[in-house]
Amino acid sequence: MIGSSNLEDLMKRLSLGLLGVLAAANLFAQAVAPPKTHLKVGDMAPDFTLNSTQGGKVKLSDFRGKNTVVLAFYPAAFTGG
Repeated sequence: MIGSSNLEDLMKRLSLGLLGVLAAANLFAQAVAPPKTHLKVGDMAPDFTLNSTQGGKVKLSDFRGKNTVVLAFYPAAFTGG
């Protein structure tokens, strides 16, 4: 059985891992190099803005302290391949 502190640690690691995947994929799509950071495991994620599925913008800070945020990146989700 997973204890609550172990589950929280696992969720933090998973969240940062997913952010890392998203950031890495975004690097390949950018012509300008992103700024370097000194983020470590367990650090609070920096604020960012993404396009919503309804056509607006969504900021991470809109959810901070209100909801759990999980990012999932599917590199070929909207392609034919």
